[in-house]
Parts: sequence; C-alpha cells; structure tokens
Amino acid sequence: MTALTSPGSDPRNSNAVSLPYPGVASLADEDRRLLADAERALADRPNISMSLRIGMSMLLCFLLVAGVVVASMVLVSRVGTLQEFLDKASTYALEVENTRRYEKNYLLYGTGLDDALTQVQAAHNQLHSIKASMVEVTGPQVFERMEENLEQYDRSLERLAELARQPGAASQDERTQVEKELRRHGAQLIADATDLLERERLRLRTAIRTSWIVAASSLLFIMLAMAVVTFTLTRQVSNPLRRFAGYTERIAAGDFSPILPARRYRDEFSRLAVAINRMLFRLKDREAQLARHSRMAAVGTLTAGIAHELNNPLNNISLNAEALHEGLNRYTDDQKLKMLADVVSQVERASATVRNLLDFTRVEKPVVVSLSVENVVREARRLVANEAEINRVEFNLALPPDLPKVQGNPRDLQQVFLNLFLNAIQAMPNGGVLTVRGQATGASTNDRALEVEVTDTGIGIPEENLGSVFDPFFTTKEVGAGTGLGLAVSYGIVEKHNGTITVRSKPGEGTTFTVRLPISSIEGGVGASLSSHRG
Repeated sequence: MTALTSPGSDPRNSNAVSLPYPGVASLADEDRRLLADAERALADRPNISMSLRIGMSMLLCFLLVAGVVVASMVLVSRVGTLQEFLDKASTYALEVENTRRYEKNYLLYGTGLDDALTQVQAAHNQLHSIKASMVEVTGPQVFERMEENLEQYDRSLERLAELARQPGAASQDERTQVEKELRRHGAQLIADATDLLERERLRLRTAIRTSWIVAASSLLFIMLAMAVVTFTLTRQVSNPLRRFAGYTERIAAGDFSPILPARRYRDEFSRLAVAINRMLFRLKDREAQLARHSRMAAVGTLTAGIAHELNNPLNNISLNAEALHEGLNRYTDDQKLKMLADVVSQVERASATVRNLLDFTRVEKPVVVSLSVENVVREARRLVANEAEINRVEFNLALPPDLPKVQGNPRDLQQVFLNLFLNAIQAMPNGGVLTVRGQATGASTNDRALEVEVTDTGIGIPEENLGSVFDPFFTTKEVGAGTGLGLAVSYGIVEKHNGTITVRSKPGEGTTFTVRLPISSIEGGVGASLSSHRG
C-alpha cells in the first residue's frame, strides 16, 4: 500500500494520493479519495499550535506579573525612603526637644546650659544629615529657614552662656532680651520640627495607602487577566474536546465519515483528527473481518458453557448406568427404581441446560400478540408454586388490574419472570417474601412503559457482582445448582422487546429486578423491532 500525500505535497496531484498503512488494501477507491481529501483539508491551513498559544499566554501573564512586581518594588522602595526620612526627622525633633528641656532647666534652676549647647550641636548635625532628603521633600527655602532659626537659637544659647560666665558684664534687661529671643527661636524650632513630622507622616500614610490601592488593583487586574487567559485557553481546549467526543459518539454509532476542518488554522487537534480519520478507515476494513469472527467467538463461549454444564449430569448418568449394568441381578427393585430416577433427573437437568441454551441463541421470529403482563406473571407464579412452598417463600402480587397491555411473545416473557422467580426463591433458602409490583409510567405516547418489579428478601448480591449478573454463565451458586444462563436469557428476551431489565441489591437486604416494557397500541410494531434486533 502506498503512502497518502503528506501535508507538504502538491494537493493538485491527485494521483499521488494513497494510504499510509499496509493492510487496508480492501478499501474502495471512494474511501481512499475521501480520506485523502480530508487530510488535505486538515493540512492546508496555517499552523497555530496549542503549545505556541499556551506559551504566548504564559509569557503575557509573566510580563504582567513582572510589571506588577516592579511597580510594587518601586512603591516599597518609596515607602522605605519616606520611613527612613521620617525616622531621621523624628531624631531631629527629639534633639530639639531635648535642647529645649535643658534650656528650661537652666532658666528655672540655673543648670543644664552646657547640656543644651551640646544638644543643639547634635541637632545641627542631625539636620545636616537629612539636608538632601529634606530639600527634595520640602524644598530649599524651608530647609534654609529651619537652619537659620536653629543657628539663631544656638547663638542665643551661646550669648546666654557668656552672660552666665560674666554676671556683672550685662544688665538685667539684656539678659531678659536674650531669654526672650531664646524662647521665641526655640518655639519656632519645635513648631518647624512638629510640622515636618506631621507632613512626613501624612506623606508616608499616603504612600502606604497608594501601595495598598496599587496592590489591590494589581491583584484584581491579574485575576481578571488570568480569568480571561484561562477562559480563552479552556475554550480552545474544551471546544475541540467536545467536538471529538461527538466524533467518538457517531463513530460508536457506526458513522465512519471522516473528520473535516472546523477552524481556520491547524494545531495538535488537527494531527489528532488525521490520526482518527486513518483509524476510521482501518476500522471499516476490520469491521468486515470482525463480523466473520463474531459467530465463531460466540460458538466458542457457548461450547465452553455446554461442556461445563453437561459434564456433571453425564457423569452421574454414566455412573448410575454402569452400576445398574454390573449389578442388575443384585439390586432390589427399589434400588433399581432409585438409580433410574437419578438417571431421569440428570437427563432433565441436561435437557434444561440445552433448553436454556436454545432460548439464549434462538433467532427465529417470535409470535407477537397483545398480552396482559398480569396473566403472564400469574402463569409464571403457577409454575414455581411448588418450589416456593417447599422453600417457605410467600408470594405477594401487587399488580393493579387495570395495567395496560404490551406487545410481545407470551412464552418469552413468561420465561423472563420464571427465571426471576426461581432466582428469588433460591436467594431465600430460609424462606421469605417475594413481591411483584407493577405500574404504568411516562406521560407522552412515545415514553409510556410498563414497569414490573420483582423483589425478594433474600441474601442480596454483593456490589462487585452487580455488573456481571446478566453475563452468560455467570453464577454465584454452588457447582451444579445453576447454569448462569437464566438472567442472560431474560436480558436478551427483554432487549428483543425493546425493553430494559435492571437490578439493585444490598447484601442482607434483598434484591429487586425491574423489567420495563414499552406500551404500544400498534399491532406488529414490536414484532418489527424484534426481528430487526436480530440482524
């Protein structure tokens, strides 16, 4: 088998079109053309890969976050600078306050003047240490005014110190004037320092508030951007996934038409579409082979079940026949009758297995009539009445007399309820109650159905076995106590009647089987459906 035209080849060269895989030689020329056309349509588009889109989205998010981080770092740095300046300004204000305290101690008690001179020099040094920041924040005029006021205060302190060292060199009026100047400049120093602190605290609070606003706004913006990016990427992934889920559903329904482009560009999903298209056409090639092999597989499964189920009764028949043959003259009539009864019992057991197998594999068209499910249930109950009495099982029929009729085969539906009743009786070895309820459901004509529930109070079914109860030859009974075909046969019969049979159970609380059959007023409508389901 030659290869299909690659995406880079000339799409006009139709002679170059062929399939890439061996083993599909049975495909018709029309199928090959459809596959080639689909692959060309998928390939002849600009390539914008999902990896590229995800990478660009992540890069955009990274740049956005990086911008926010840089802005935050700038704001944090600004807040740090303001905090540092505020600390230095606070130190300056503290130096001024200490100077004034020593000044007042001297004026009141005559002590601390040297400490005041030392403290005012420290205030000088602190003010000069924040000169650059202060000029930037308050302007040079404010700094020069504060510096000049501090120098005048310093000169007043020094003059007061000179007067203190020469008590007779100055009059009381001069001393009073110096103290007055000292208080005036000191008060101005305190006012300037306080004003500077208040102004810087306000600037710091404003910067912090701005940082919070910027951080919150950035967070909201990032969340919005991430939501947009996530929504966009999610749509670009989820929409193709939904489309491909639809493709798989139609493929499962048997529609093998190829996938065609759904967007103006191609990406990884386009390569997936190409792979699925090739798989589709391989499936078409395999479908015919599987149809031929399916019957052989079914025969193999049935043969294994027959061998298992018939082996024990045949062995028992052989043993009894051999014993009867060898000791015919030694056994009494009662012993002979017992051996023959065992043979008959084993023959009936083998016959029941064969009948079940025939029911399970029967393909002939059934006789379809309008019937009453209540009558079918009562007839099935009559057949198992003795079995129920022996096992102390009480029947409770809760079927309304006005149940609508259904279209179906009476014998087949009787077999369904017979199997369900026998299973229920065997699930109650110590006796119990078997309840049968019925009701009509559905409002519209197409949805109307008859539901019949068969409930027992037996041992129940473990949860791990619920999914297998309708499988052929599946049974939890002891060897020889059941074939495992009853529920499988019932499932097949109900399915042929366009109905459903389900089970729910809990160990120790009993089991309920629900049979749902469509209500139809059209004679033969079910018959057509029954025959069509047999293929």
